Amino acid sequence: MDRSNLTRHGMVRAQQRAIPHQIIEWLQAYGAEEYDHHGGCIRYFDHSARRRLAKEVGPQVVSDLGALLNTYAVLSLDGEVITLGHRQKRIKHH
Repeated sequence: MDRSNLTRHGMVRAQQRAIPHQIIEWLQAYGAEEYDHHGGCIRYFDHSARRRLAKEVGPQVVSDLGALLNTYAVLSLDGEVITLGHRQKRIKHH
């Protein structure tokens, strides 16, 4: 996800919630995907996504960034990041 894929709202939320751009890029590359049935897609780090990420960047990095890996992104169907946040509970599978 490059910065041009973030809506203005997405950029504001990333800044407000202190979500680094690297985390947003990792969500795109390694995150699990769940459709929200409202015209969007949720990308997040589940166990499999964390394992894929650990293979690429190393398990210590994943361990050190544990709290940041509770981040999720809501994308439009064309791939634009609508908003970002920190998960407080599980994402339900439909």
